[in-house]
Amino acid sequence: MTDVFAKAREFERIEQLNAARSIGALPYFHVLDGPAGPVVEMEGQRRIMLGSNNYLGLTSDPRVLAGAREALDKYGTGLTGSRFLNGTIDLHVKLERELAEWFGSEDAIVFTTGHQANLGALGTILGPGDTVVADSGDHASILDGILLSRAKLRAFKHNRLDLFEKRLQAAQADGGGILVVVDGVYSMEGDVAPLPEIAALAKSYGARLMVDEAHGFGVLGERGAGACELLGIEDQVDLRMATFSKSLASCGGVIAGPADVIEFLRIQARSFIFTASGVPAAVGAALAAVKICRSPEGPPLFAAVLDNARYLHEGLGRLGFAVVAPTKLADGTEIVTPVVPVLVGDDWKAGLLWKALYDAGVYVNVMIHPAVGPGGALLRCSVMATHDRPTLDRALDVFADAKRAFEAEHGPLPAGDA
Repeated sequence: MTDVFAKAREFERIEQLNAARSIGALPYFHVLDGPAGPVVEMEGQRRIMLGSNNYLGLTSDPRVLAGAREALDKYGTGLTGSRFLNGTIDLHVKLERELAEWFGSEDAIVFTTGHQANLGALGTILGPGDTVVADSGDHASILDGILLSRAKLRAFKHNRLDLFEKRLQAAQADGGGILVVVDGVYSMEGDVAPLPEIAALAKSYGARLMVDEAHGFGVLGERGAGACELLGIEDQVDLRMATFSKSLASCGGVIAGPADVIEFLRIQARSFIFTASGVPAAVGAALAAVKICRSPEGPPLFAAVLDNARYLHEGLGRLGFAVVAPTKLADGTEIVTPVVPVLVGDDWKAGLLWKALYDAGVYVNVMIHPAVGPGGALLRCSVMATHDRPTLDRALDVFADAKRAFEAEHGPLPAGDA
Protein backbone atom coordinates (compact mmCIF):
# COMPACT_ATOMS: atom_id res chain seq x y z
CA MET A 1 0.00 0.00 0.00
CA THR A 2 1.18 3.52 -0.82
CA ASP A 3 0.95 6.28 1.78
CA VAL A 4 -1.14 9.07 0.26
CA PHE A 5 1.12 11.57 2.06
CA ALA A 6 4.20 10.24 0.26
CA LYS A 7 3.77 12.66 -2.62
CA ALA A 8 4.02 15.59 -0.21
CA ARG A 9 7.38 14.39 1.08
CA GLU A 10 8.77 13.32 -2.29
CA PHE A 11 7.55 16.26 -4.35
CA GLU A 12 10.35 17.28 -6.73
CA ARG A 13 9.99 20.97 -5.98
CA ILE A 14 10.59 20.60 -2.22
CA GLU A 15 14.37 20.43 -2.59
CA GLN A 16 14.36 23.44 -4.94
CA LEU A 17 12.19 25.46 -2.58
CA ASN A 18 14.37 24.63 0.40
CA ALA A 19 17.51 25.57 -1.52
CA ALA A 20 15.99 28.90 -2.57
CA ARG A 21 14.85 29.57 1.00
CA SER A 22 18.34 28.89 2.33
CA ILE A 23 19.84 31.73 0.27
CA GLY A 24 16.92 34.12 0.72
CA ALA A 25 15.76 33.73 -2.89
CA LEU A 26 12.32 32.21 -2.28
CA PRO A 27 9.94 34.73 -3.88
CA TYR A 28 6.75 33.47 -2.26
CA PHE A 29 4.83 33.99 1.01
CA HIS A 30 6.43 37.29 1.95
CA VAL A 31 4.47 39.20 4.56
CA LEU A 32 2.91 42.61 4.08
CA ASP A 33 2.95 44.90 7.10
CA GLY A 34 0.36 47.36 5.80
CA PRO A 35 -2.05 48.16 2.97
CA ALA A 36 -1.36 47.27 -0.67
CA GLY A 37 -0.39 50.66 -2.07
CA PRO A 38 2.16 51.78 -4.66
CA VAL A 39 4.80 51.62 -1.90
CA VAL A 40 4.32 49.06 0.87
CA GLU A 41 5.78 48.05 4.18
CA MET A 42 6.96 44.48 3.75
CA GLU A 43 9.09 42.60 6.25
CA GLY A 44 10.50 45.70 7.87
CA GLN A 45 11.34 47.67 4.73
CA ARG A 46 9.56 50.06 2.41
CA ARG A 47 9.34 48.52 -1.05
CA ILE A 48 7.88 49.71 -4.34
CA MET A 49 4.98 47.37 -5.09
CA LEU A 50 5.07 46.14 -8.67
CA GLY A 51 3.30 42.88 -7.93
CA SER A 52 -0.24 43.82 -6.93
CA ASN A 53 -3.50 43.52 -8.87
CA ASN A 54 -4.80 46.66 -7.13
CA TYR A 55 -4.97 48.23 -10.59
CA LEU A 56 -6.97 51.35 -9.74
CA GLY A 57 -5.44 51.79 -6.29
CA LEU A 58 -8.89 51.72 -4.68
CA THR A 59 -8.01 49.55 -1.67
CA SER A 60 -7.14 52.72 0.24
CA ASP A 61 -9.85 54.97 -1.21
CA PRO A 62 -11.86 56.46 1.71
CA ARG A 63 -15.18 55.64 0.02
CA VAL A 64 -14.22 51.99 -0.43
CA LEU A 65 -13.04 51.79 3.17
CA ALA A 66 -16.30 53.42 4.28
CA GLY A 67 -18.31 50.91 2.24
CA ALA A 68 -16.51 48.06 3.98
CA ARG A 69 -16.94 49.61 7.45
CA GLU A 70 -20.64 50.34 6.96
CA ALA A 71 -21.28 46.76 5.85
CA LEU A 72 -19.25 45.46 8.79
CA ASP A 73 -21.17 47.61 11.26
CA LYS A 74 -24.57 46.68 9.83
CA TYR A 75 -24.11 42.96 9.11
CA GLY A 76 -21.22 41.87 11.32
CA THR A 77 -18.12 39.93 10.38
CA GLY A 78 -19.76 37.11 8.45
CA LEU A 79 -23.08 35.81 7.15
CA THR A 80 -22.50 32.18 8.26
CA GLY A 81 -24.40 30.69 5.37
CA SER A 82 -24.53 30.37 1.61
CA ARG A 83 -26.19 32.84 -0.73
CA PHE A 84 -28.72 30.08 -1.48
CA LEU A 85 -29.90 30.03 2.13
CA ASN A 86 -29.33 32.76 4.72
CA GLY A 87 -26.30 34.49 3.18
CA THR A 88 -27.87 37.03 0.80
CA ILE A 89 -28.09 40.68 1.88
CA ASP A 90 -29.30 43.77 0.06
CA LEU A 91 -25.70 44.64 -0.84
CA HIS A 92 -25.46 41.46 -2.94
CA VAL A 93 -28.62 42.40 -4.81
CA LYS A 94 -27.42 45.96 -5.43
CA LEU A 95 -23.99 44.75 -6.50
CA GLU A 96 -25.43 42.24 -8.97
CA ARG A 97 -27.67 44.92 -10.46
CA GLU A 98 -24.78 47.39 -10.80
CA LEU A 99 -22.53 44.78 -12.40
CA ALA A 100 -25.18 43.64 -14.88
CA GLU A 101 -25.73 47.26 -15.92
CA TRP A 102 -21.98 47.86 -16.21
CA PHE A 103 -21.52 44.80 -18.40
CA GLY A 104 -24.67 45.61 -20.37
CA SER A 105 -26.06 42.14 -19.63
CA GLU A 106 -29.49 40.98 -18.51
CA ASP A 107 -28.37 39.69 -15.14
CA ALA A 108 -25.36 38.84 -12.98
CA ILE A 109 -24.55 36.47 -10.12
CA VAL A 110 -21.94 37.21 -7.44
CA PHE A 111 -19.74 34.43 -6.05
CA THR A 112 -17.50 34.49 -2.98
CA THR A 113 -14.32 34.26 -5.10
CA GLY A 114 -13.38 34.55 -8.74
CA HIS A 115 -12.19 30.95 -8.76
CA GLN A 116 -15.63 29.83 -7.61
CA ALA A 117 -17.28 31.92 -10.31
CA ASN A 118 -15.46 30.03 -13.07
CA LEU A 119 -15.87 26.74 -11.26
CA GLY A 120 -19.59 27.31 -10.79
CA ALA A 121 -20.34 28.53 -14.30
CA LEU A 122 -18.36 25.89 -16.18
CA GLY A 123 -19.09 23.03 -13.80
CA THR A 124 -22.82 23.70 -14.06
CA ILE A 125 -23.45 24.72 -17.66
CA LEU A 126 -21.27 21.99 -19.14
CA GLY A 127 -21.79 18.25 -18.89
CA PRO A 128 -20.03 15.03 -19.93
CA GLY A 129 -21.52 15.18 -23.43
CA ASP A 130 -20.30 18.71 -24.15
CA THR A 131 -17.02 20.04 -25.55
CA VAL A 132 -14.96 23.01 -24.39
CA VAL A 133 -12.53 24.72 -26.73
CA ALA A 134 -10.06 26.65 -24.60
CA ASP A 135 -6.82 28.58 -25.00
CA SER A 136 -3.79 26.91 -23.41
CA GLY A 137 -3.13 30.17 -21.54
CA ASP A 138 -6.52 30.23 -19.81
CA HIS A 139 -6.54 30.73 -16.05
CA ALA A 140 -6.29 27.63 -13.84
CA SER A 141 -9.81 28.21 -12.50
CA ILE A 142 -11.16 27.69 -16.02
CA LEU A 143 -9.40 24.34 -16.28
CA ASP A 144 -10.72 23.38 -12.84
CA GLY A 145 -14.27 24.17 -13.93
CA ILE A 146 -13.87 22.10 -17.07
CA LEU A 147 -12.52 19.16 -15.07
CA LEU A 148 -15.45 19.40 -12.67
CA SER A 149 -17.93 19.34 -15.57
CA ARG A 150 -16.33 16.26 -17.15
CA ALA A 151 -16.83 17.87 -20.55
CA LYS A 152 -14.37 17.07 -23.32
CA LEU A 153 -11.53 19.58 -23.51
CA ARG A 154 -10.04 20.55 -26.86
CA ALA A 155 -7.26 23.03 -26.11
CA PHE A 156 -5.38 25.11 -28.67
CA LYS A 157 -1.97 26.75 -28.42
CA HIS A 158 -2.11 30.28 -27.04
CA ASN A 159 -3.76 32.70 -29.49
CA ARG A 160 -3.28 30.36 -32.47
CA LEU A 161 -6.42 31.01 -34.49
CA ASP A 162 -5.58 28.31 -37.06
CA LEU A 163 -5.47 25.70 -34.30
CA PHE A 164 -8.56 27.21 -32.68
CA GLU A 165 -10.56 26.60 -35.85
CA LYS A 166 -9.26 23.05 -36.10
CA ARG A 167 -10.47 22.37 -32.56
CA LEU A 168 -13.87 23.81 -33.45
CA GLN A 169 -14.02 21.57 -36.50
CA ALA A 170 -13.15 18.52 -34.42
CA ALA A 171 -15.74 19.48 -31.80
CA GLN A 172 -18.48 19.24 -34.40
CA ALA A 173 -18.17 15.46 -34.31
CA ASP A 174 -18.36 15.24 -30.50
CA GLY A 175 -22.13 15.46 -30.53
CA GLY A 176 -22.85 17.80 -27.62
CA GLY A 177 -22.87 21.52 -27.06
CA ILE A 178 -19.72 23.56 -27.68
CA LEU A 179 -18.45 26.34 -25.41
CA VAL A 180 -15.40 28.44 -26.22
CA VAL A 181 -13.68 29.87 -23.13
CA VAL A 182 -10.84 32.40 -23.32
CA ASP A 183 -9.31 35.09 -21.14
CA GLY A 184 -9.81 38.66 -22.30
CA VAL A 185 -6.42 39.64 -20.86
CA TYR A 186 -4.04 36.81 -20.03
CA SER A 187 -2.74 36.98 -16.49
CA MET A 188 0.82 35.84 -17.22
CA GLU A 189 1.58 37.44 -20.59
CA GLY A 190 -0.63 40.51 -20.21
CA ASP A 191 -1.70 40.18 -23.84
CA VAL A 192 -5.25 40.57 -25.14
CA ALA A 193 -7.03 37.72 -26.89
CA PRO A 194 -7.99 38.21 -30.57
CA LEU A 195 -11.63 38.36 -29.52
CA PRO A 196 -13.25 39.58 -32.77
CA GLU A 197 -11.78 36.66 -34.70
CA ILE A 198 -12.59 34.20 -31.90
CA ALA A 199 -16.19 35.43 -31.69
CA ALA A 200 -16.68 35.18 -35.45
CA LEU A 201 -15.27 31.66 -35.64
CA ALA A 202 -17.25 30.50 -32.60
CA LYS A 203 -20.47 31.77 -34.18
CA SER A 204 -19.71 30.13 -37.52
CA TYR A 205 -19.44 26.75 -35.79
CA GLY A 206 -22.48 27.24 -33.55
CA ALA A 207 -20.47 27.53 -30.35
CA ARG A 208 -21.24 29.69 -27.33
CA LEU A 209 -18.52 32.07 -26.09
CA MET A 210 -17.42 32.89 -22.52
CA VAL A 211 -14.73 35.49 -21.77
CA ASP A 212 -12.87 35.76 -18.48
CA GLU A 213 -12.43 39.52 -17.94
CA ALA A 214 -10.57 39.26 -14.61
CA HIS A 215 -7.64 41.42 -15.74
CA GLY A 216 -9.52 43.65 -18.19
CA PHE A 217 -12.56 44.62 -16.13
CA GLY A 218 -12.14 48.07 -14.61
CA VAL A 219 -9.23 48.76 -16.97
CA LEU A 220 -10.03 48.42 -20.68
CA GLY A 221 -12.72 50.19 -22.69
CA GLU A 222 -14.36 53.58 -22.29
CA ARG A 223 -16.67 52.20 -19.58
CA GLY A 224 -13.93 49.98 -18.18
CA ALA A 225 -16.08 46.96 -19.00
CA GLY A 226 -13.11 45.00 -20.32
CA ALA A 227 -11.55 43.62 -23.48
CA CYS A 228 -14.92 42.77 -25.01
CA GLU A 229 -15.97 46.41 -24.80
CA LEU A 230 -12.61 47.68 -26.05
CA LEU A 231 -12.77 45.41 -29.11
CA GLY A 232 -16.46 46.06 -29.79
CA ILE A 233 -17.81 42.53 -29.42
CA GLU A 234 -19.94 42.73 -26.28
CA ASP A 235 -23.05 41.69 -28.20
CA GLN A 236 -21.24 38.59 -29.52
CA VAL A 237 -20.27 37.17 -26.11
CA ASP A 238 -22.65 34.92 -24.19
CA LEU A 239 -21.07 34.94 -20.72
CA ARG A 240 -18.52 37.23 -19.09
CA MET A 241 -16.69 36.70 -15.84
CA ALA A 242 -14.79 39.16 -13.64
CA THR A 243 -13.17 39.24 -10.24
CA PHE A 244 -13.28 41.82 -7.46
CA SER A 245 -9.67 41.28 -6.36
CA LYS A 246 -8.20 43.42 -9.11
CA SER A 247 -9.76 46.76 -9.99
CA LEU A 248 -12.57 46.44 -7.45
CA ALA A 249 -10.28 46.38 -4.40
CA SER A 250 -12.03 43.47 -2.69
CA CYS A 251 -12.59 39.72 -3.03
CA GLY A 252 -15.27 37.94 -5.05
CA GLY A 253 -16.34 37.08 -8.56
CA VAL A 254 -19.21 37.58 -10.98
CA ILE A 255 -20.75 35.89 -13.99
CA ALA A 256 -22.86 38.12 -16.25
CA GLY A 257 -25.13 36.97 -19.05
CA PRO A 258 -28.68 36.05 -20.08
CA ALA A 259 -31.20 36.11 -17.22
CA ASP A 260 -32.29 32.49 -17.69
CA VAL A 261 -28.70 31.21 -17.58
CA ILE A 262 -27.90 33.27 -14.49
CA GLU A 263 -31.04 31.99 -12.75
CA PHE A 264 -29.98 28.42 -13.62
CA LEU A 265 -26.61 29.06 -11.94
CA ARG A 266 -28.35 30.43 -8.83
CA ILE A 267 -30.17 27.16 -8.25
CA GLN A 268 -27.61 24.69 -9.62
CA ALA A 269 -24.02 25.93 -9.23
CA ARG A 270 -22.43 23.91 -6.44
CA SER A 271 -19.73 26.52 -5.72
CA PHE A 272 -22.53 29.04 -5.16
CA ILE A 273 -24.91 26.84 -3.15
CA PHE A 274 -22.40 25.00 -0.98
CA THR A 275 -20.03 27.75 0.11
CA ALA A 276 -20.41 30.58 2.58
CA SER A 277 -21.38 33.98 1.25
CA GLY A 278 -18.61 36.58 1.00
CA VAL A 279 -18.08 38.57 4.17
CA PRO A 280 -20.18 41.77 4.24
CA ALA A 281 -17.14 44.05 4.31
CA ALA A 282 -15.89 42.56 1.02
CA VAL A 283 -19.28 43.05 -0.63
CA GLY A 284 -19.58 46.61 0.66
CA ALA A 285 -16.10 47.47 -0.56
CA ALA A 286 -16.76 46.00 -4.02
CA LEU A 287 -20.03 47.89 -4.36
CA ALA A 288 -18.33 51.17 -3.44
CA ALA A 289 -15.55 50.49 -5.96
CA VAL A 290 -18.08 49.73 -8.70
CA LYS A 291 -19.83 53.03 -8.07
CA ILE A 292 -16.53 54.91 -8.39
CA CYS A 293 -15.69 53.11 -11.62
CA ARG A 294 -19.12 53.89 -13.09
CA SER A 295 -18.89 57.55 -12.10
CA PRO A 296 -17.07 60.29 -14.07
CA GLU A 297 -13.98 59.40 -11.99
CA GLY A 298 -13.73 55.99 -13.66
CA PRO A 299 -12.31 56.80 -17.11
CA PRO A 300 -9.42 58.91 -15.74
CA LEU A 301 -8.48 56.02 -13.45
CA PHE A 302 -8.58 53.55 -16.36
CA ALA A 303 -6.40 55.89 -18.41
CA ALA A 304 -3.94 56.42 -15.54
CA VAL A 305 -3.22 52.74 -14.99
CA LEU A 306 -2.71 52.13 -18.71
CA ASP A 307 -0.47 55.20 -18.97
CA ASN A 308 1.65 53.89 -16.09
CA ALA A 309 1.80 50.45 -17.71
CA ARG A 310 3.07 51.90 -20.96
CA TYR A 311 5.64 54.02 -19.09
CA LEU A 312 6.98 50.99 -17.20
CA HIS A 313 6.92 48.82 -20.32
CA GLU A 314 8.88 51.34 -22.35
CA GLY A 315 11.31 51.99 -19.51
CA LEU A 316 12.12 48.31 -19.05
CA GLY A 317 12.52 47.92 -22.81
CA ARG A 318 15.04 50.78 -22.90
CA LEU A 319 17.03 49.03 -20.18
CA GLY A 320 17.35 45.99 -22.42
CA PHE A 321 14.93 43.63 -20.68
CA ALA A 322 12.88 41.21 -22.77
CA VAL A 323 9.47 42.70 -22.10
CA VAL A 324 6.50 40.82 -23.55
CA ALA A 325 5.33 42.90 -26.49
CA PRO A 326 1.96 44.70 -26.34
CA THR A 327 -0.93 43.25 -28.32
CA LYS A 328 -1.07 44.79 -31.79
CA LEU A 329 -4.41 45.08 -33.57
CA ALA A 330 -4.91 44.80 -37.32
CA ASP A 331 -4.94 48.60 -37.65
CA GLY A 332 -1.58 48.84 -35.89
CA THR A 333 -2.98 50.00 -32.56
CA GLU A 334 -1.06 48.64 -29.58
CA ILE A 335 -2.89 47.61 -26.42
CA VAL A 336 -0.90 47.80 -23.21
CA THR A 337 -2.43 46.26 -20.09
CA PRO A 338 -1.42 46.64 -16.42
CA VAL A 339 0.45 43.31 -16.62
CA VAL A 340 4.04 43.94 -17.74
CA PRO A 341 5.99 40.63 -17.88
CA VAL A 342 9.79 40.45 -18.14
CA LEU A 343 11.03 37.19 -19.67
CA VAL A 344 13.94 35.54 -17.83
CA GLY A 345 13.70 31.93 -19.03
CA ASP A 346 15.49 29.94 -16.34
CA ASP A 347 13.69 29.34 -13.03
CA TRP A 348 16.79 29.87 -10.88
CA LYS A 349 17.79 33.02 -12.71
CA ALA A 350 14.27 34.38 -12.19
CA GLY A 351 14.55 33.72 -8.46
CA LEU A 352 17.99 35.33 -8.21
CA LEU A 353 16.92 38.41 -10.18
CA TRP A 354 13.83 38.67 -7.98
CA LYS A 355 16.08 38.61 -4.88
CA ALA A 356 18.26 41.41 -6.24
CA LEU A 357 15.19 43.56 -6.83
CA TYR A 358 13.60 42.67 -3.50
CA ASP A 359 16.75 43.44 -1.52
CA ALA A 360 16.95 46.80 -3.28
CA GLY A 361 13.37 47.68 -2.43
CA VAL A 362 11.19 46.54 -5.38
CA TYR A 363 8.67 43.71 -5.15
CA VAL A 364 7.61 41.81 -8.29
CA ASN A 365 6.04 38.39 -8.86
CA VAL A 366 7.98 35.36 -10.11
CA MET A 367 6.16 32.96 -12.43
CA ILE A 368 7.66 29.55 -13.16
CA HIS A 369 6.34 26.31 -14.62
CA PRO A 370 3.49 25.27 -14.52
CA ALA A 371 2.16 28.85 -14.32
CA VAL A 372 4.14 29.41 -17.54
CA GLY A 373 5.62 26.96 -20.02
CA PRO A 374 8.90 25.13 -19.31
CA GLY A 375 11.81 27.52 -19.78
CA GLY A 376 9.45 30.48 -19.75
CA ALA A 377 10.08 31.85 -16.26
CA LEU A 378 9.26 35.53 -15.99
CA LEU A 379 8.93 38.43 -13.60
CA ARG A 380 5.31 39.53 -13.68
CA CYS A 381 5.21 43.25 -13.00
CA SER A 382 1.98 45.17 -12.60
CA VAL A 383 1.12 48.79 -11.98
CA MET A 384 -1.58 50.87 -10.31
CA ALA A 385 -3.28 54.08 -11.33
CA THR A 386 -1.86 55.56 -8.12
CA HIS A 387 1.81 54.96 -8.97
CA ASP A 388 3.47 58.32 -9.62
CA ARG A 389 6.33 58.86 -12.05
CA PRO A 390 9.05 59.43 -9.42
CA THR A 391 8.16 56.05 -7.87
CA LEU A 392 8.25 54.29 -11.24
CA ASP A 393 11.54 56.01 -12.06
CA ARG A 394 13.03 54.75 -8.79
CA ALA A 395 11.87 51.27 -9.65
CA LEU A 396 13.46 51.50 -13.10
CA ASP A 397 16.73 52.62 -11.51
CA VAL A 398 16.63 49.53 -9.28
CA PHE A 399 15.96 47.32 -12.33
CA ALA A 400 18.95 48.87 -14.12
CA ASP A 401 21.30 48.30 -11.17
CA ALA A 402 20.00 44.76 -10.62
CA LYS A 403 20.50 43.89 -14.29
CA ARG A 404 24.11 45.10 -14.33
CA ALA A 405 25.00 43.23 -11.14
CA PHE A 406 23.12 40.09 -12.17
CA GLU A 407 24.67 39.84 -15.63
CA ALA A 408 28.16 40.45 -14.26
CA GLU A 409 27.75 37.39 -12.03
CA HIS A 410 25.35 35.09 -13.89
CA GLY A 411 25.63 36.00 -17.55
CA PRO A 412 23.24 37.82 -19.91
CA LEU A 413 19.49 37.94 -19.53
CA PRO A 414 17.21 37.61 -22.55
CA ALA A 415 17.11 40.86 -24.50
CA GLY A 416 14.58 42.64 -26.70
CA ASP A 417 10.81 42.19 -27.03
CA ALA A 418 9.64 38.70 -26.12
